[in-house]
Amino acid sequence: MKVIEFKGKLVGLKDREVFLVAATLRPETMYGQTNVFILPTATYGAYEMKNNEVFITSAYSIRNMAYQNLTKEERKIEKIFDISGKELIGVPLKSPLTFYDKIYAIPMMTISMEKGTGIVTSVPSDAPDDWACLRDFQTNKKLRDKWGIKIEWVIPFAPIPIIEIPGYSRLSAVKACDEYKVKVHTEVKKLKAAKKEVYLDGFYKGIFLIGEYKGERVEVAKEKVRKILLDNN
Repeated sequence: MKVIEFKGKLVGLKDREVFLVAATLRPETMYGQTNVFILPTATYGAYEMKNNEVFITSAYSIRNMAYQNLTKEERKIEKIFDISGKELIGVPLKSPLTFYDKIYAIPMMTISMEKGTGIVTSVPSDAPDDWACLRDFQTNKKLRDKWGIKIEWVIPFAPIPIIEIPGYSRLSAVKACDEYKVKVHTEVKKLKAAKKEVYLDGFYKGIFLIGEYKGERVEVAKEKVRKILLDNN
């Protein structure tokens, strides 16, 4: 997700192309992005990459990228500076495929910095964790005030129907959170069960609702959307 407005430490990079980098196993869901989650208590790094780009990501992931010929020099890590997750809150971003022209980085306390990039793209229509967290910030003023979240960073962003699970829902994450009685986004066990249900059904039974692959099964559309993202760098 490309940074489109710079603040704090990021101002020093305003003449560069800077990206908060997320990884996903579900590229077809990128049409439904409404925001980006970061871990506010974590430390991220700004790293030199190819083509004068800068990636904001975790120390864990940059080690892997260095061995995938993604860093400026292969197998070499050049950190520009550390930046806290808290400093990334409210950063405006442009993300590929989503219908929103601008989305924002907001906190999620359940992110692991030892699995991927520490940056989580949010698809609340089909990911129960994402819906529960976005909903918390939309409905809980005390939570917004705690992290300095402006209402316009969360309220305008509604789940986008992108996949229909026949006989279930076009907003499977919303329905699953209701069924499993998820009240807050830190209810890990309930969310894990909800996610298991909708991810399996969404992949094997889901029908794509938007874009040029509308009407195709998700397991077929997935690889086509993956190719679109790779072809567009």
